Amino acid sequence: MTLLLWLYYTMGFVLLFSPLYLTAALFAENRERAFQRLNHRFYRGFFRLLRRLIPGVRWSIDEAVSGIRSAIVVCNHISYLDSILMISLFERQRTVVKNRFFNFPIFRQVIKTSGYIPAGAEGHLTELVWQRVEEIEDFFSDGGILFVFPEGTRIRDGTLGKFNTGVFKIARLTQRSIRVLFIENTDRLFTPGRFLFDSGFDGTIRVELLADIEVGRHDGRRSVADAVLKVRSLLASRQCSGRP
Repeated sequence: MTLLLWLYYTMGFVLLFSPLYLTAALFAENRERAFQRLNHRFYRGFFRLLRRLIPGVRWSIDEAVSGIRSAIVVCNHISYLDSILMISLFERQRTVVKNRFFNFPIFRQVIKTSGYIPAGAEGHLTELVWQRVEEIEDFFSDGGILFVFPEGTRIRDGTLGKFNTGVFKIARLTQRSIRVLFIENTDRLFTPGRFLFDSGFDGTIRVELLADIEVGRHDGRRSVADAVLKVRSLLASRQCSGRP
């Protein structure tokens, strides 16, 4: 099962989707939107295959999640699957990508054309970060979703890590609401640090919409700090309630 999933992830991209990306790069009127749509379809195909191969997996996606538009999404991060799950849920999407992924030529071209944002303004990526910030309002106006894991990395011990405040500052700057999502059990299906999927997994992968939070302009520092505390509280409370 793991082999088939990784074959789709690698050879499926090379054989099935790379011609589509090339066509979009050459002929699409809006290359960013075309690449985001292809990312969305590629990962939807991945999860369809996963459902067939591991029948014990059940899915519970909050109906309100599919209706999110023109907003910032923040959620907990417990597995590598979380980011591609978000892409599979939102057709028009941007996210923050670790700087090192911009060092791989083909992957760099895909994520750059998709409009994704480097995690840090360092070296040759500085100009790209500022470009993304300057155009983010147009992206939101077009219905786009910016999803971010404020912890910045997967957490393996069940606790919440330190939050980066960048996405909260973007919310204050653009006056876009923050939708707080909670992801559950992806770490049981694909555990951090392991290469194999749990083919015997019998449980439910959940994505829940917990709240809609506004970040006001009246006092920048306090508003950002308050929003961070609210999101941490919501995620920590939901995390505790899900433990046996």
